[in-house]
Amino acid sequence: MVCIAAFIILCLVGIFVAFLSIFRRDIGRKYWAVFKKAWGCVGKKVRLQKCETNFKDDVKNSLLSKVVLKHPKWVKPLGIAIEIGSVLIVFITIWSLVEAVKAILALWVFGTCNVSQPASCALGAEVCGIDAEEPSNPLEWTGRWFTEWGEIFANIPDRFHSWNAEDYLVEPYTFATPYQDGKPLALEIFDPGCTVCLQSYRNQKSSGFFDDYNVVPMVYPIMLPDGRPKFANSDLIARYMHAADLAETDYSTKILDRIFTGTDDKGNSYQVTFSGISTVEAEKLLQKFLKDFGAKEKQIKQITELVHSDQVSEILAQVQIMVEDKIHAKGIPTMIYDGKKHNGLYKND
Repeated sequence: MVCIAAFIILCLVGIFVAFLSIFRRDIGRKYWAVFKKAWGCVGKKVRLQKCETNFKDDVKNSLLSKVVLKHPKWVKPLGIAIEIGSVLIVFITIWSLVEAVKAILALWVFGTCNVSQPASCALGAEVCGIDAEEPSNPLEWTGRWFTEWGEIFANIPDRFHSWNAEDYLVEPYTFATPYQDGKPLALEIFDPGCTVCLQSYRNQKSSGFFDDYNVVPMVYPIMLPDGRPKFANSDLIARYMHAADLAETDYSTKILDRIFTGTDDKGNSYQVTFSGISTVEAEKLLQKFLKDFGAKEKQIKQITELVHSDQVSEILAQVQIMVEDKIHAKGIPTMIYDGKKHNGLYKND
């Protein structure tokens, strides 16, 4: 293990030596001689051959040469420490390489390098992550690690799959703008409380995306592992939007547009407003929206009753299955159009 650890360290040191050798070529020649020895030793290990002991001894002797003179009794325990350190270096290097491969594959498959905490990946698309429950012990952590590998490999076919938005619709639904004959269909999954979804919606609106596609918004409130919505009142808003669709009105898209583009009396975005009020206040505000849109008292009562009905609960359950189990979304917004699945923020190009 000492020779392999030395090879790993020499590979890292080589970056700095290459720079120094521009000014001091003798340093480069000495380093190269040692590096060739290390490479030869690693090559033999790979072929399951015995490594030359003199290189291992050279490394250990160079590290212990000063200790031998001053503290002879320390030589043996330090020699053992070097062996243990070598094992750790090799293990950490292999672990790092495995984790790097895993992150790259996850980024390619899901658009995020962290399968369980998608929003924490700086390399992925901007998303509001659908996070998994944090493991509480090493056994659960190990199980999650292998589960993530399983998810990655199980979803590799998605990269080669032709995505048809029509296959993933959950009825009833409405279009974000009036239906246009001849325009392709697009599906957009969003959470009313997700700031990335708000910015994505605004980008789509300003870029003319809604003019080019018949967009079906699918409201999906992200739920925490304990059953609470990730964003305050997003579950209630989703229920009102689904209830409005069940009542065969266009109020759901009007609610969406007002929350993502409108402001309250204080000039705050309605998304911010909903994040800071109680459920009772949020329900009153949503009913006010319906009244502003032209709904009569009888219609508001009908929609309110549907909000708390089993029908809406069943729709939400179907949406969750569609988003998590069939579309395999790890974060939202997630969009399906032009035969592809698009993860994260829609940007104006």
